[in-house]
Amino acid sequence: MNDIKIGDRVKIFLDEKFGEHQGWHEGVVFKIQPYSEHRSFYWVELNTEAQASLGVKQISIFNPKNIQKASTE
Repeated sequence: MNDIKIGDRVKIFLDEKFGEHQGWHEGVVFKIQPYSEHRSFYWVELNTEAQASLGVKQISIFNPKNIQKASTE
């Protein structure tokens, strides 16, 4: 399923609940907190651009559709 590990650069998607901040933001996974056999909370430290835009340093993502590895280019 999802092979995201601690230390991976990722993109997270914030939906319409975040208003003007809806869209993809980048950061690094610093913690994975298991929730059930098939799902986990992915704790992401946002990059400085996303921190400035969203006003938070860290965020957790639960829905696997809302997190993906960032390109390494």
